[in-house]
Amino acid sequence: MDFFAFLAPIEWVVAWIMYLCHQGLVFLGFSDGPGPAWVLSIVGLVIIIRILLIPLFFKQIKASRGMQMLQPEMQAIQKKYKGKTDPASREAMSRETMELYRKHGTNPFASCMPILLQSPIFFALFRVLNGLVPISNGTDNPIGPIDASVASDIESSSVFGAQLSDIFLRTDDLQTRIVIGVLILAMCATTFFTQRQLTMKNMPKAALEGPMASTQKMMLYVFPFIFAVSGVNFPVGVLVYWTTTNLWSMGQQFYTIRRMPAPGSEAERQLKERQARKRAAKGIVEDATPVIEQPRGQRQQPKRKDRQKGAPRPAASSPAAHGDDAAVEDAPVEDAAPGSTGPSSGAPASGSSKPAPKKKKQK
Repeated sequence: MDFFAFLAPIEWVVAWIMYLCHQGLVFLGFSDGPGPAWVLSIVGLVIIIRILLIPLFFKQIKASRGMQMLQPEMQAIQKKYKGKTDPASREAMSRETMELYRKHGTNPFASCMPILLQSPIFFALFRVLNGLVPISNGTDNPIGPIDASVASDIESSSVFGAQLSDIFLRTDDLQTRIVIGVLILAMCATTFFTQRQLTMKNMPKAALEGPMASTQKMMLYVFPFIFAVSGVNFPVGVLVYWTTTNLWSMGQQFYTIRRMPAPGSEAERQLKERQARKRAAKGIVEDATPVIEQPRGQRQQPKRKDRQKGAPRPAASSPAAHGDDAAVEDAPVEDAAPGSTGPSSGAPASGSSKPAPKKKKQK
């Protein structure tokens, strides 16, 4: 039983796209039969697939930014449950993490969606190119428009002397191995720089710290290593496809990061510098926000609420009339002596509106 039998519809679509791209190139003046037109048809396959994936690409950018912006909150959750390995704590941590994803409308899988959707196309192209020889010999059935004659033309087309169906481990020709080796290096290098451009240049400083950032940095070197090891089993046509895909991704990401960088990232700082230089070249002067300096001097004492009411206060011969008012108010109030009417004999009470009546002296 063929495990990859579910790829048969995708193989049929891939075969038709390659065939139609080849026919278009022939219409533009390329020669029919074996030649560069079949190599460029793989490039055309990449362009068509990536154009169809543009909406998903913008969703990927949005998801990546969402993951970057929630990093401080994610680190707070991880710090909250650090060292707690009991099932209840792990469940609570997972629940809060999922709630955080729902709050920001993102998840880690959304940023990988374009790559996941390209994987079936990648394997379908691998099976189409790997089956060219059996189809040309009449051993296998045709795939869409690729019959025995078309498969023979594709199989005979070459890139700098290496045929599209050649594999590094299945050829003894030195020139072919050198060409395949260069294509493998190009595939790994473009994979590395594509991931580095997305993770390092378009991330705020807060997102470059923590366990998730360490994982992304590790994957930055793991993916090229995986492709370098597995590339020796890929046909030349697959290497052309993957390298072209990486170049498209680099250009698309460069345009997006340059025009719409993530907040707080290095790319945003560079965008603001470019905008400032353009305004300066046009003679536009930005209005600087005036800085108001606070006067430096003796600190003003706060006033009590009863003073702000503007109530009249009678003059008195007490020290409060000549000294600081705050000192009098803050002083403790002693109980008045029997027969007295205020703090001092014969003086009106503080806050009273009428003086106390005087006693008449008896003759």
